[in-house]
Amino acid sequence: MSTELRSGYTTGACAAAGVKAAFLFLQGKPWQEISLTALDGTPLTIPVKAVTQTEDGICAEVVKFSGDDPDITNGVSVYTTLRLRDDADGIVFRAGEGVGTVTKPGMSLPVGEPSINQGPRALIRRVVTEMTGREDVGAEVTIAIPAGTELAKKTLNPVLGIEGGISVIGTTGVLRPMSEEAFKDSLVPQIDVARAAGEEVLVFVPGKIGQRIALSLGISQKAVIETSNFIGFMLERAAERGAKGVLILGHTGKLVKIAAGIFHTHNRMADARLETLAAYAAAEGLSQTDVRAVLAANTTEDALAVIASAGLAERVCAVIAARVRIRAERYLFGKMKVGAVMVNFAGEILGVDEQARAFADACGWRLNA
Repeated sequence: MSTELRSGYTTGACAAAGVKAAFLFLQGKPWQEISLTALDGTPLTIPVKAVTQTEDGICAEVVKFSGDDPDITNGVSVYTTLRLRDDADGIVFRAGEGVGTVTKPGMSLPVGEPSINQGPRALIRRVVTEMTGREDVGAEVTIAIPAGTELAKKTLNPVLGIEGGISVIGTTGVLRPMSEEAFKDSLVPQIDVARAAGEEVLVFVPGKIGQRIALSLGISQKAVIETSNFIGFMLERAAERGAKGVLILGHTGKLVKIAAGIFHTHNRMADARLETLAAYAAAEGLSQTDVRAVLAANTTEDALAVIASAGLAERVCAVIAARVRIRAERYLFGKMKVGAVMVNFAGEILGVDEQARAFADACGWRLNA
C-alpha cells in the first residue's frame, strides 16, 4: 500500500511567514503559527520558533520543513528581519548571513542583488500588502540562513556565481517532493550563465570526474556544465540558447550509453554498456571468447581491460567517441555540433572524435589523445 508523500514549504515561504510574524508581533497579536496562501493558491500553515526585537528590526526565526523532499535545507533556521522605513518606496531585500549574492550575469536577478528569487519576493510583497493594506509600504527585509554558508558548497551556486551562501528559492512557496522535471530545470541556469559569459562552446560533464579532467585540459570553468544523467535534455536546452557546440566529456560508462542512443543515462532507465562495448569491439575484431568476457565483466573498466589486452582499446574507444557525436547530432536534428572525449577513472583520455579536436584547436584546449 503506497503512502502519499508529504509536502513542505520553501525557504521563501519561511521568510514570508517570518515577515507576517514580525507584523503580528508589532501589533501585539499571536505570531506562533502563521497562515499563508502560496502563490499557486495552496494554503500553508507554518510554525514560527521565535520573534525578537533587534537593533535592525523585528527578527523572526522559522525552521524549514521539506516534507518528504530530500532538500538539504530541511531543519535549518531561516531568520527574517523586517524594518519599516518611511524613507523608502517599496521593499528592499538584503542578504544576511548564509544567503548568497549574484555575481555573474545570466541569472534571473541582476549582478549585485541578493539571491532571493522572484517567487519569494512576490510572496513577501503580498504578505506586506495583506498586513498593511498598502502596496507602497517602505520596508527592508533581510533574510539570513546561517547554515547556508556551508550548505552552498553542496549546490551549484559556486558554479552559477552565487557567492556567500545559498539562494532563497521557491516558485510558489510549496515544496513538493522533487520531480525529475524540477531537478532537470535546476540544471539549466548553468547554461544561461555560461552563455552570458560569452562561452559559445559548452562542455558537458555528467559528473565530477569529467569536471576535474576538463579543468586539467585548459577548459574554462565558465564553460563547464554539470548535466547529471540528463544529457539529451541539456543538449536541447543548449541548442535553444544558441550555443555553437557542445563537447561531451565523461567516463566510459556514460559515453558508451550515448553511443547506443541512450540520452537519459541513469542505470534504471537503460543500461547497455557492456553489450555496446562488446558489439563495437567485435566489429573491430575481438575474438568470440573475449566478447564473452566483456559481456561477463562487472564494469566498463573491467571490460576495457579485456579489449586492451587484445590490442583494440584505442580503436574501439575512438569509434565509440565518434558514435557519440553522430548520435548526439542526430538527436538534435543537426541544430548544433557535438564532440566527445571519453576518459577513465584515472583521468586518462581514451577516445576523442574529430569534432572534439576541432573544438580544442579553436578554443586552445589540450587534448593528448
